[in-house]
Amino acid sequence: MSESSQRRKLRPSGGYRELRSFQVTTIIYDGTVNFCDRHLDRRSRTHDQMVQAARSGRQNIAEGNRIGSTSTKSEVHLTNVARASQEELLLDFEDFLRQRKLPRWHKDSPEAHAVRYALWRKDVPLEGVLADPGDDGDRARWRVYERWLDQEDPVVAANALICLIHQANYLLDQQIIALEQAFVEAGGYSEALAAARIAERQKKRDQTDRSDQTDPIPTCPQCGRLMTLRTSKLGKNPGSQFWGCTGYPECKGVIPV
Repeated sequence: MSESSQRRKLRPSGGYRELRSFQVTTIIYDGTVNFCDRHLDRRSRTHDQMVQAARSGRQNIAEGNRIGSTSTKSEVHLTNVARASQEELLLDFEDFLRQRKLPRWHKDSPEAHAVRYALWRKDVPLEGVLADPGDDGDRARWRVYERWLDQEDPVVAANALICLIHQANYLLDQQIIALEQAFVEAGGYSEALAAARIAERQKKRDQTDRSDQTDPIPTCPQCGRLMTLRTSKLGKNPGSQFWGCTGYPECKGVIPV
């Protein structure tokens, strides 16, 4: 196997189809298109806005996940855009019910409970529904919710979609928290490149069993490992750079630039 074929991305991406948030927003997108075509004038601005909000909630998750291989900041931003689009769509469905004086399900009602836990019913083949990230999985998951989403009664469809949007919002909130925490702890793409470069130099140094006295990269004063250039995200001087130990978080040695 050639050296080039063995190379891997520093930060893998592209697994968005397996994200639970993407799977739920796919159902919401399809359900919203179906709802708007049935219950709203297709020429109306509200029809277009609701469909676009549902699309944005789904597509931005995918785009953010893909761009995350080179920019955590952009991934966080796009995931937040997806979350905002879901909130906009939630308000549209709530407005639809309120303005027409139609009933809204209480979050603890039997109807809301049935939608919330639909994928965990005993008669649902979980392995096929949850595990398949492709079209077959999307269609299987749609069939689980079809009895609520694909019908003439707008009360049932709108309330079911509200339940699903609340689920998607919770999942996206957790996803954003995880992305932000990973960025704080491990830094962004530039830090990953610097760490990879340092690791490669350390590997070559170990192989040749000699020290490069002209190496501009310092070693950690606490443990002796090579340092990596980091950018301060918090503290008194955000944006300033410093040398941090590559053994972090086990070793917290730092040297000012």
